[in-house]
Amino acid sequence: MASCVSGCSSVMRFCQKLNRLKTLEDDVMATSLKRCLSTVDLALLGVGGMVGSGLYVLTGTVAKDTAGPAVVVSFLIAGVASLMAALCYAEFGARVPKTGSAYMFTYVSVGEIWAFLIGWNVILEYMIGGAAVARAWSGYLDSIFNHRIQNFTESHVMRWDVPFITHYPDLLAASILLVASFFISFGVRVSSWLNHIFSAISMAVIAFILVFGFILADPVNWSAREGGFAPFGFSGIMAGTATCFYAFVGFDVIAASSEEASNPQKAIPIATAISLGLAATAYVLVSTVLTLMVPWHTLDPNSALSDAFFRRGYSWAGFIVAVGSICAMNTVLLSNLFSLPRIVYAMAEDGLFFSVFSRVNPVTKVPVIAILVFGSLMAFLALIFDLEALVQFLSIGTLLAYTFVAASIIVLRYQQDKCTGSSGGIKTDASSTPSLNQSGQQKLQLVERQKAVKERRAAGTLKARWEPYLGRILGDCEPGEVVAFSVLALMVSAVSFSAVLVFGTNQLHLPVWSFTLLLVIFSLVFLLSLALIWVHEQQPNNKTFQVPLVPFVPGFSILLNVFLMLKLSPLTWIRFTIWLAAGLLVYFGYGVWHSKEGLREQQGQEVAARYVVLPSGSLVETVQNVQPEGHTHNTHTPTLDNPPASR
Repeated sequence: MASCVSGCSSVMRFCQKLNRLKTLEDDVMATSLKRCLSTVDLALLGVGGMVGSGLYVLTGTVAKDTAGPAVVVSFLIAGVASLMAALCYAEFGARVPKTGSAYMFTYVSVGEIWAFLIGWNVILEYMIGGAAVARAWSGYLDSIFNHRIQNFTESHVMRWDVPFITHYPDLLAASILLVASFFISFGVRVSSWLNHIFSAISMAVIAFILVFGFILADPVNWSAREGGFAPFGFSGIMAGTATCFYAFVGFDVIAASSEEASNPQKAIPIATAISLGLAATAYVLVSTVLTLMVPWHTLDPNSALSDAFFRRGYSWAGFIVAVGSICAMNTVLLSNLFSLPRIVYAMAEDGLFFSVFSRVNPVTKVPVIAILVFGSLMAFLALIFDLEALVQFLSIGTLLAYTFVAASIIVLRYQQDKCTGSSGGIKTDASSTPSLNQSGQQKLQLVERQKAVKERRAAGTLKARWEPYLGRILGDCEPGEVVAFSVLALMVSAVSFSAVLVFGTNQLHLPVWSFTLLLVIFSLVFLLSLALIWVHEQQPNNKTFQVPLVPFVPGFSILLNVFLMLKLSPLTWIRFTIWLAAGLLVYFGYGVWHSKEGLREQQGQEVAARYVVLPSGSLVETVQNVQPEGHTHNTHTPTLDNPPASR
């Protein structure tokens, strides 16, 4: 029996180790990196991460195959949906101005193993995203030269026919990644100025497309003669929204750069809002121009904008569009190469990843080893893997990160401050105030009661106006306990609701009545979970930016992200599971044993103190050094008040 209890306690301690939270320093602005990025720098990084090849390819694809001219509405809805996730990132970036983005945010609010898995998946997302953009960049440039680069490589270098592997090594894509990694290793200012140059050219080309495109616009292309504004109906608009949502993936580069921002408390939220607004405006206006220039059903999905100008008799404009497309892809490439090493650096700095990646160059103030190693790995992916195979794996890790960040916002907002006790009251020993008279004691009790009431309304406790109705049911729960349970119920109901919605009619073949009943049940659980969270007190408003309408904005962001994740292909989930298993091997083989939070806990447990009241009434302090089993324990027992009486 004793061995069973000992085994259970060991398992409990190990589970607590996996869910330990990161302790932030008193000075959150302290860093070994260089704080030099302004609001404009961060906003342009965000725009560069979002406005890439999608503007030149995705608009035409969604317009022709999914939504028609209503792609404008799809981009608008997708922008609003992305705003919910972006607001969560902005609050964390301002509140915790440390590099690491979703990894760091999950670490300070949910737990260590969840943070590692989020960081591990985001690493893969950035690597694949950068490699895919480099492949697209190479293919676009090759098409301008009539595929001469591909033909030369296949004839004089190498060619192979292997599934998921490209037919020839893409030396151009690998080279551009290595060159970009080399420039980024020179420091954050060099990276920022490169991004400024490419972003400026890209925005100038977008302005040209809009001005010249509106001159050539013909409203007849939206008329009923051409199929109308929404030829695929509401379902087409929503299907287009799911695709267009991925166009806004990239704003998290702002949060990843928060440790290098000069004034992150103000710059992160403002830069996030500006970049997302500019990106949404660009996508909406360009898709408007494109579908007004030529009929939507005649668009060329591969080069919609260039083809549209060519068909209107302005073939020279196609060259300008090509320049803008290449510059836009360069900004996305820089965004991936900029963010990836910083997340690796944050994980290594916390001891969860190999410590060599936490080294910061004393001159450039950037993690050069992480930049060069992961830039080379990205180049290797671009060299041998096919673009289609890379793109199929994208998005699942990003959506998972969005989900955890939204959940972390709710948890953190209803979490008590570290300095606040969990009991909700103040306990005072009456014997410590023997000189106070009866009146003084009554005043002291009144003050204590007022303090207790004030602490009772701390974060995670039931709001005063709901106590008459819910106090009997929820009043005895610990602060934050109901919120934690509600967040779990929120996540489970979101997964269940989305699963029924996605698989209910086709894969599960549910009858209409059961399909409807399950949707109603899971939606009610979802809404009830939100309501239970809302009736509790949040942390007092601080000076940094906060997401409005918590828990509703993060809650619906979770629902949207889970829905989009379940829409991904089964093959993507299989690959995701394999990568997750590899990450668990790294964590349990290295991270859990080298975690700095774990080392901090061990240092805090080196000395344990116990106070024992002996029969004589004296107070004895026993200080015992914690040593491995089998060693002799040295005990020092100083006596307070009177010497201990003989037993």
